[in-house]
Amino acid sequence: MTMRIAPSILSANFAHLASDITMIESAGADWVHVDVMDGRFVPNLTFGAKVIETLRGITELPLDVHMMVVEPEKYFDTFAAAGAATLTLHAEVAPHLHRQIGRIKELGCLAGVAVNPSTPLEMVRDVAGDLDLLLIMSVNPGFGGQSFIAHSLPKLRQARALLDAAGSHAVLEVDGGINRDTITSVWRAGADAVVAGHAVFGAPDPTVEIATLRQLCMETA
Repeated sequence: MTMRIAPSILSANFAHLASDITMIESAGADWVHVDVMDGRFVPNLTFGAKVIETLRGITELPLDVHMMVVEPEKYFDTFAAAGAATLTLHAEVAPHLHRQIGRIKELGCLAGVAVNPSTPLEMVRDVAGDLDLLLIMSVNPGFGGQSFIAHSLPKLRQARALLDAAGSHAVLEVDGGINRDTITSVWRAGADAVVAGHAVFGAPDPTVEIATLRQLCMETA
């Protein structure tokens, strides 16, 4: 299992966005993680379709769009048209999850579902076989630079078992507090993708940091 690393542009320098994206692409990042926040589902307000479109013009890396928004279905079409590769919505705001996953796929994107730290995995059990990505939040969403919540590790192990039992090939992604101290633990727990914002863009040398994070997932578990 190879760990995918998705630096979050929430921690990038927007005065130098193009050079930051080019840098992480050259450094071997697998995806670009785009945190969309609406100021309602989470307190912060961030990016929309225009930023996704701008990123699509800068890089060929897949755009991993995390939709921390209420009524996410209102954004599917515009985000897909702007260049999103994956659209991940939150189970907490998706009463028609099966339908919404289907719509994302109709638009040609991969379909992901995210769950907050206090949200039981039972909420996604019935759609596990339909997912392309399951995102486990290891911090409460809305802000970058938070500390990893320790009980996310048993939840990750449960999520891996859930996906395996469903025969799902979905990527198991984890987001929040990922750095040199936590990445090996989440990899051992079954994650095969991580979102790393501050750890990458806040490092003295982001290129070295990406290589180091990946190396920490290459030992024998």
